[in-house]
This record gives sequence, structure tokens and C-alpha cells, in this order.
Amino acid sequence: MFHTDCPARDVVDHVTGRWGIWVLISLRGNDLRFFELRDSVRGISEKMLSQTLRVLVEDDLVWRRVEPTTPPQVTYGLTPFGREVGQPLTDLFDLITRRLPPREDVRT
Repeated sequence: MFHTDCPARDVVDHVTGRWGIWVLISLRGNDLRFFELRDSVRGISEKMLSQTLRVLVEDDLVWRRVEPTTPPQVTYGLTPFGREVGQPLTDLFDLITRRLPPREDVRT
């Protein structure tokens, strides 16, 4: 199971990488267009978002739909497998968020 050639290992790496978990959590309730997703995952560059989405689509965690408009509208959403994998991640995120003390609004 933990052998370096195990295909599941690649999927786990993609999900738990720096941005994979945030993309899955962002898509948990809505299908989003590329720029909506970029705005939802603060701090991610367009290049990193594209790379992350590419591997998540290849892993069948995320689907991609391109509308033939000018410019093309690209929408992403979770596949059934993506929802199944993303649910425990969302639960973990929600649990952690509930346990954190409230943040004070710090203005500079």
C-alpha cells in the first residue's frame, strides 16, 4: 500500500498537497468558474490553480466543463468521488475552525 508505485499514493499527494485540499473544500457547495475558484482559494496563483486543477481532474476528483464562448467559460465541480474524498476534509476543516478562538479584526 505504501509502495512508491502505488497509484493511490499519487492521489493522496494531490489531495493533501499545498492547494488540493483548499480546492476541494472550496468546491464543496458550489460549482465555480476558474476566477471564482481563484478568489476563493486566497494566495494561490493562476499557474498553481491550473496545475492543481489539472491533477485533480486527472484523478477524477474534479470535473471541468468548457462553454464555447469568447472567451471560454470554464467551470469546475466535484465528481462523486471528489465529494466522497472531500467530505472528511471538510469535516476536519469545520472541526478545526470551531475550536479556534475568535479572531480580532486587526486593521493597519
